[in-house]
Amino acid sequence: MKYLLKRLGFYAVAAVFAVTLNFLLPRLMPGDAAGALFARFQGKLSPEALEALRRAIGISDGPLWKQYLDYLWGLAHGDLGTSIMQFPAPVLQVVWTGLGWTVLVAGLALVLGFVIGTALGILAGWRRGGLIDTVLPPLLAFVGAFPYFWLAMGLLFLFGFELKLVPLRHAYADGSTPAFTFSFIADVARHAALPIITVIIATLGGWMMGMRSAMVAVLGTEYLALGRAKGLSSLRLAWRYAARNALLPNVTSLGMSLGFVLGGSLLTEVVFSYPGLGFLMVQAVRSQDFPVMQGLFVMITFAVLTANALVDVVTTVIDPRTRSRES
Repeated sequence: MKYLLKRLGFYAVAAVFAVTLNFLLPRLMPGDAAGALFARFQGKLSPEALEALRRAIGISDGPLWKQYLDYLWGLAHGDLGTSIMQFPAPVLQVVWTGLGWTVLVAGLALVLGFVIGTALGILAGWRRGGLIDTVLPPLLAFVGAFPYFWLAMGLLFLFGFELKLVPLRHAYADGSTPAFTFSFIADVARHAALPIITVIIATLGGWMMGMRSAMVAVLGTEYLALGRAKGLSSLRLAWRYAARNALLPNVTSLGMSLGFVLGGSLLTEVVFSYPGLGFLMVQAVRSQDFPVMQGLFVMITFAVLTANALVDVVTTVIDPRTRSRES
């Protein structure tokens, strides 16, 4: 318990530091964000519009400490400001719109890639020199060596443009109305299929090789030799003992990869014009929408810290040695 409390305290300090940095960045810029946006209109807006922009971004002439307290109060109540590019929509509403699509594509791809890659790594490590161990590692390493955006564009060109098996862009067909119907769900699945497959192909080799290396290290331990001497079945030794102990590095990597999910798998969403958080971030940068950029930064930071905290909890459950260190 003491170990977990120390880790949670570390994550709390990191969260406060990230929130403070997010508050200070637009205020440390030369001038301010509102002035930069105002200059783009080249005198077409009145001075009153500049003040409105400053209020929308959350910048005022008050003392910095008061601005900071107001920022924390708004953050605690879900008020992240007002979007510039989708004015007057609140930032939380804009970010929430892209969150569902990102979780669907990047989240599902991450889980499937982790499960498939880990299972293949267990089989490859347990049966070293077998067909899976001989063929898949070099093949997946070769595929993973390609630049990610090139792989995504290549698959899109082949299956979308040439073979016309999947749609080229967006999350659903133009003119479709989102509804919980079979036809709409099938349309969303068709649009999400290729982005999900692309992420899985790009990450599968890493999951497999990481798990295989851990399995090979575990197979030489004394407790597995003892299990064989006691006559335990190969299936039980492989999954109950070897895989469980070799799983820890991959579980840790999974927690860190959740930031990749909330970051929106940036290149995936840009290539496929998929309306998730990554695509939203690109739009916010192009439009100089500082409130949306700040909102995305806070959300991604909290997601990564929460994911790593959950990984620490899961690690104490999987590895009895961690529980012994706590005491």
